[in-house]
Amino acid sequence: MVDVTPKDPTHRRALARCRVHMQPETTAKVASNAITKGDVLAVSRVAGIQAAKQAAQLIPLCHPLLVGAVTINFTIGDDYVEVETQVETVDRTGVEMEALTGCAVAALTIYDMCKSFDRAMVIGDLALWEKTGGRSGNWRREATTILAPGPSEASRPRPIEEEIDGLIGNDQLGFER
Repeated sequence: MVDVTPKDPTHRRALARCRVHMQPETTAKVASNAITKGDVLAVSRVAGIQAAKQAAQLIPLCHPLLVGAVTINFTIGDDYVEVETQVETVDRTGVEMEALTGCAVAALTIYDMCKSFDRAMVIGDLALWEKTGGRSGNWRREATTILAPGPSEASRPRPIEEEIDGLIGNDQLGFER
């Protein structure tokens, strides 16, 4: 683990984003709060906040720090929900891992709550978009490095489920027939 004790605490902020690609019908259900498990965005927001505060418990060698603020916002597109997580602190180390962890868990929660409607959802494009503070200063992802949108519903591969020795798998996982 890197020794951060000689560093001075400074204000630090990190912004991460990811997308949950899904069928347009599923996106419409999320937008209209029609998912039977409950309010997808509210539950995902709480899950992401909890996860950001637990990053050091989940990631080996990640320094525990006092998270000052976590903000999670959602953008609903035609066939995706984008998750944006911002984490802030005043500490000796950055909050990039907290922002990425919060973003990922919020996306996983969206998947969990919507899976009964759309098993073909894909979580992707998880990336750090911006960080401020610390010795290395500020960093922002270039607009030209924006990640490509996910596959459209028509081109998205569909898993073929099959039962092998009592286990359900699919051909994309490499199970042999």
